[in-house]
Amino acid sequence: MTRGRKPKPSHLKAVQGNAGKRAINHDEPQADSLLEVPPPPEWLDPIGIQMWERVAPWLVSSKILTASDIPNLEAYCAAYARWRKAEENIAVNGLVVDSPMGGVVKNPACTVANESLKQMTTFGSALGLDPASRARLAVPGAKEANNPFKDLVGKKR
Repeated sequence: MTRGRKPKPSHLKAVQGNAGKRAINHDEPQADSLLEVPPPPEWLDPIGIQMWERVAPWLVSSKILTASDIPNLEAYCAAYARWRKAEENIAVNGLVVDSPMGGVVKNPACTVANESLKQMTTFGSALGLDPASRARLAVPGAKEANNPFKDLVGKKR
C-alpha cells in the first residue's frame, strides 16, 4: 500500500498545470476528451437531467469530460436531484417532524440533504465544478478567447 496523496493523473496535470514540476508519467493510459455532449441516462431524475444539460456542455467544450468521467457526472447530477428534493421536503415539513413513537425528531430529509451535498462536493470537485477546482483548471484557448486586447498585440500604428 502506498502512502501519501494520490498522484494526479497526467491529463489533469496538463489541464490544471504542474505547479510542483513533478515528473509526468508518459506511460499512463490516456483518455480522449469527448467531442459531443452525451445524452443523460434514462434513469436520471428530471431535476438531474436539467443539471446534466447545464453542466455537460461546459465540460465538453472545456475538454474536461472523458468517457471514463461519465459515471462521475451521473453521480453528480443524481446527488443534485436528491439534494433539491430533500431541500423541498425540508421547506414544506420543517427541520423537525413528528415521530411515529411520539415527540419530534430531525427530519430525515436533513440527512439526505447533507449526504447529497457531500457527494456533490466530491464528484463536482473531480469534474472541476466547484470554484476551488475550477481555479486550478487551465482550459485550452480560454485566455485568448477572453482577452479583448489580443488583436492589438504586435500591431503598429
